[in-house]
Parts: sequence; C-alpha cells; structure tokens
Amino acid sequence: MTDVPMKLIDAFERTVRCHSSTTAIVTDDGRSLTYGELDDRTTRLANALTERAPGRRLATLAVNGVAPIEAMIASQKRGVGNVQLPFRDSPGALASMLEPTEAEILLFDDANAEKALSVLDRTDIETAIHAGEKSIDREGVVSYDVLLSDASTEPVEPHPEYEHGVFYTSGTTSTPKGVLFDQEQLWYGSAQVVMEMGIEETDVALVTTPWYHMVTCDAWILPHIQAGATMVVQSDFDPDESLRLIEEHDVTGMLAVPTQLHALADTQAAEGYDIDTLSYIRTGGSIVTEGLVEKAADHLTEGVYNTYGLTEGGPNVSFAHPSAQDDHPGTIGKESFTCEVRVVEAAEPDEDPDPTATVEPGETGELLVRNPGMCDGYMDRPEETERLLVDGWLRTGDCAQVDEDGYLYIVGRVDNMIVSGGENVYPEEVEEVVETHESVEEAVVVGVEDEQWGHRVACVIACESDDLDVDGLDRFCKDHEELANFKRPREYEVTTEPLPRTDTGTIRRESVSAEFFDE
Repeated sequence: MTDVPMKLIDAFERTVRCHSSTTAIVTDDGRSLTYGELDDRTTRLANALTERAPGRRLATLAVNGVAPIEAMIASQKRGVGNVQLPFRDSPGALASMLEPTEAEILLFDDANAEKALSVLDRTDIETAIHAGEKSIDREGVVSYDVLLSDASTEPVEPHPEYEHGVFYTSGTTSTPKGVLFDQEQLWYGSAQVVMEMGIEETDVALVTTPWYHMVTCDAWILPHIQAGATMVVQSDFDPDESLRLIEEHDVTGMLAVPTQLHALADTQAAEGYDIDTLSYIRTGGSIVTEGLVEKAADHLTEGVYNTYGLTEGGPNVSFAHPSAQDDHPGTIGKESFTCEVRVVEAAEPDEDPDPTATVEPGETGELLVRNPGMCDGYMDRPEETERLLVDGWLRTGDCAQVDEDGYLYIVGRVDNMIVSGGENVYPEEVEEVVETHESVEEAVVVGVEDEQWGHRVACVIACESDDLDVDGLDRFCKDHEELANFKRPREYEVTTEPLPRTDTGTIRRESVSAEFFDE
C-alpha cells in the first residue's frame, strides 16, 4: 500500500462532499457562503492565480473575512503557499517580511488598501488583487469579483510540495520571522483540535482573533472546516459585537486570547446578552490565571479550554479540558495527541539545553516539544533555525513546571528571566501575585540594570486612577506567602493608560521597559 501523506485539501474536499449545502461562512455584515459555493469560488481563485503566477505564492493582507479564508483554500488547491501577512505591521516591515517568500501576487481588502499600495511601492510585486468596494486606480490591480467571474472551474493540478503557506512569529522581542508549513504538518494540528474539543458539524464557531495567526488558522478555522461546521467571521474584535453575534447566530464556541476574555466577561456581566448556546471557549496566547478562568466560567461558559502552542510548533502543544482546572487551576494541561513534551533544565537563550536533563516535579525548566507537524525552521534564518532545534526537539523559549500528576504550568519566558543577586526571577509569577491586589488591574514586571544586584525587579501598575497607595502595595507584596522577598519589586510606576501589546495580547516588555525605566 502506497504511503500517501494526509493533506488539508483532502479534508476540505471531504467536507464539500458531505456538507455541500451547509453554511460555511457568515460574515458580520450579513454575507454567507455554503461549502459548495466556497469550493467553486476557491477553484476559480486557484485557476486565476495559477494563470497569473504559475508556481508562485500569493500574499494576503486583509482583515478577517471571506477573502483570506478563500485565499488559504485556493492556495491549498494549488499546493503553492499563501503568505499570511499580519495586517497591523507597517508597510516597510511587511515589505521586509515578503522578501524571502518569492510571492508574486498581493491580495488586499478595503481596510488595508492604502497600506497595500505602499507595500507594492516597496517590492517587486507587479500584480495585485483588490477585494472590496473602494476605487483603486493603479496599473496591475484587478478586482477580486471580476477575477473570479472570469476564471475556470476546472480542477487545478497541484504542486507536489502541497504547501499551506507562510506564518510569522509574533515578534515581541525581534523582527517577525517567516515559517513555511506544508499541508501535512497543519493537518496534524487541525485533526488534533477536532479531537481535543470534540468539534462537530453542528457547531457554530465565532472567528474574531486575526486569521493569519497559527492559533486562529490551525487551531480554529481549519478544524471547523474539517468538521463541516459553520464559522461566523468578525472583521475586528469588539466585545459587544462579539456577544451580539453569539446571540444572533447561536454560536457554540469561540477562540479568545486572555485580554479578549477579560473584556467579554466584563461586557457580558454588564449587558447580559443571551449566550446560552456558547458551550466552549478556547484560550491561550499568554498566561491564563486561575482568576480569569473563574471569571469566564461565571459570565460566559464553564467550558474553558486552556491551551498552549507557538507558531513554530504547528499543532497545539498541550490542552487542558475544562475539568482539569478544578484540581489544577491555571494548568495548560498535558501534551496533546500528536505531541511529546519535556521540561528540561533551562539554558541561556544562546546556549542549547540538554533534552535529557528533565526536571523533577515542582522545579522550573524550559519546555521542549516535538511532533510530526512542527516547523523545519525559519525562512532565510539559518543561525536562528539552528538555535531553535536541538536534537530533534523544538525549543519553545517558555519556562514551565510540571506537577506530580503530570500537569503543565507556564511560568515565564527564558528571555524574560531576571537574574537579581544571583537568583532567577520569572516576571509572570510576580505579576500574578501583584494582580491579586484589589486596586491593580494589570501588572508588568521587568528587570532594570542595577550596580549592586545586576538587575532589580521593577513593576508597572495599570489601574483606573494614579493615586494608588504604592507603599501599601509594597507591604502587600512583602506579606504575600507566595512571593519570596528576592522576587518582590523594588521599584513601581503607575499608569492609567493601556499597556503595549501584540494583537494576540502578549505584553511588549521591551516597550514597557523603555517607556518607564530607561534613563
């Protein structure tokens, strides 16, 4: 029997055979497509792309909507990857990201039209596709709707590499790096999520996090397509609008990063939308505290799945069934179905950890992962690829603990670790304690250079007013039984402004440090 690798396009074609008349996509402006219509349109798009740029990649710069989902599926049909551009980046950064991808066509929407034209000015891309209503007067730009109406509906001959496309890392501490995945690698992640959460054809999923991220794509959009479920697509997150869409469309599940989860729970507590159909929420992206899980359970649904993954890891690394939070609050669960994880003695970011040096329960180390869907490295970044992979294991850069029952907990980042007086301090564990103070909305801990200690622990407090009793907060930290004295902040700054974050909710620590503590 021939060994045929699994491919995402096989999963899509099965869904079309079984659920052709089922609604695949509903947009927040009222548009809808069945899986049969989605199949027809993506075949047309695949043919149009092949005619204009045979064997070359498409790059997509668009907010959540029909076009980026169709671009992903059409690229799968071609076997030539879709470059999933993060639309919040600047034109100059996007142009730099595109350099190693060899993309020859840019697809953009109305929301990103001005930025897209600026990107075209900075690159060698001569052909662009505009999906929207704006008037675009530029040579080489064609209308998406006209392109589809004129295209062939004949099956496309796929490229044998069966690429899915290029993702970009979040770039909190460096320039985002491109990571190329094929369809087999992401099939593992998609099928795994269907198993983790029991996704069914009757489910209705809200898509509100940016489509181009690995978690939204491989842990949310693709699994629901694979199951033949319906997706309600929100172009830009707004908690009131999200809750209205859940109520209007009887949404059963949603993906939300912790900052969104806070906003949704607060809004639901105030407004009381009818969201009884919501039975599961997938969260992750940054540390999910015990308090946030309780808050979400009180106001949204008790079915909160805390998960952990990273762009380079492809398939989700771990997940915690909602029931795991009862006895193991804050856990990211155990390794997922196709993954193997280890927590090993941490090494400096520029040194290789020993994959065999596993830590004992309760000790902290770096989380390593390996699975058949993880990446092969970064595009045109051989040195960083070498640091990423160690004896077949992928370095996550995250510090974790494992308890006696085998449940995992993220403690912090290796590159965030503060060494103060020879002791290791993980900012996230300090932040979790500080945020239990009744006057603190959010805390960010960073290391500030110090002649005596090497680095001292410093903390920025976000709260509603700037009259916080800092001395009282410091006493609170001194007296807290879960915070060792050497981890206590020695310096505090207070702000009433939102703290800088990535679009997945991760704090930009370098920006915080530069704004509040750089001299």
